[in-house]
Amino acid sequence: MPIFMTRYDLRRPEFCTASRSELYQATIEQSVWADKHKFLGVVVSEHHNSPDGYMPSSRVMAAAIASRTSQIQIHLAALIAPLHDPVRLAEDLAVLSLISNGRVLPVISAGYREEEFAAIGKSLSDRKDYMDMIIPFLRQAFTGEPFEYQGRMVQVTPKPDVVPMLIMGGSSKAAALRAARDADYFIPSVPRFWDVYRQEMIRLGKPDMGEAAKQPATVYFVAENPDEYWEQLAPHAMHEQGSYALWAEQSGIDSPYSYYSDNQSLRDSGKYTVLTPQAMIDLINTMHEAEPLILSPLVGGLHPDLAWQNLRLFEEKVFPVIAESSSGAFR
Repeated sequence: MPIFMTRYDLRRPEFCTASRSELYQATIEQSVWADKHKFLGVVVSEHHNSPDGYMPSSRVMAAAIASRTSQIQIHLAALIAPLHDPVRLAEDLAVLSLISNGRVLPVISAGYREEEFAAIGKSLSDRKDYMDMIIPFLRQAFTGEPFEYQGRMVQVTPKPDVVPMLIMGGSSKAAALRAARDADYFIPSVPRFWDVYRQEMIRLGKPDMGEAAKQPATVYFVAENPDEYWEQLAPHAMHEQGSYALWAEQSGIDSPYSYYSDNQSLRDSGKYTVLTPQAMIDLINTMHEAEPLILSPLVGGLHPDLAWQNLRLFEEKVFPVIAESSSGAFR
C-alpha cells in the first residue's frame, strides 16, 4: 500500500478565480483533512520574487498547519537556506519542532534563482560557504548550548525536544557530496545524483544507502468525469510546468519540469493524472509498500472548490475501499 502525501506552493497566476486568502485558508483546512486521513506528510515549498506569488514563508505556513494537526509530518521542501540568517533559521526550526511535537522535516537547499538572492543583497556565489556551514551550524544550535560563530558567541533557545532530521536537497554533484558529508539524507532533484551521494557515503565509511527511493513523477486527482476535470485543471498544471521549466532554463540546472505545447501533450506526459475513483483504487492496489502517492490539490492556483471535489471523492469512494482491503490501514 502506498504512502499518501500532499503538496502546496500557492502559486496564483492571473487567470485564477480564487483569492490568495482562499488558497491559503484551503491549504490549512486540506492539511487538517490529510491529517485526519493518516497521510504521511504535507509538503510546503518556498520561493521568492515570483510574479505569481509563490509562497515565500513556508515556515509560517508550517506553523499554521502544525497548530491544527497532530500526526502528519510537515516537510519544508525545499527550504532555501542561504536566503535566511542562520541564527533565525535555527530558532524558527526549533520553535516549529516544539509546535509540531517533532513533526517538521526541513529539506535544506542552496537555491538557484539569481533574482531571489539579489532581492536580499546576496549573490548565487554566496551559496557554497553557507551550505558548507549550515548543517554543522544547526546541529550545534539545536544543543541549546553557547558556541562560537564568525567570531561571536551564539546560543539558540529554546532547545527543541525533538531535533529535526536534517535533509539536503539539490541538483548537482557538489550538493550530493555535501549531503553525504553533513546531512542525514539526500533528496536529489533529478535521480542521477543519487549514485554520487551513495558512493560518497560508502567512501566516507557511512552506511550504503542502496538504490534510490522511487521519486514520484505523477500528481494524482480523482473525478467522476476525468475529461471534464482535466479541462479545468489543465491551465493550472500548464502554468506550474512552464514556470518551473523557465526557471530551470534561466538558471542552467537540471529539472524534472518541461515545456508543453498544449494541454493534451501535457496530459499525455502522465505528470498530472485524473482517474475515476475505481481506477484510482485499481492503481493503489498495484503500488508497492511505502511507494509515495502525491496529491497537489491546489496546483497552479486551482480553485479550492475543485480541489475539494477531488479530495471528497478520495474520502467517500477511495479510502473506504482500500481501508477495508488493508485491515483499516492505508497510510
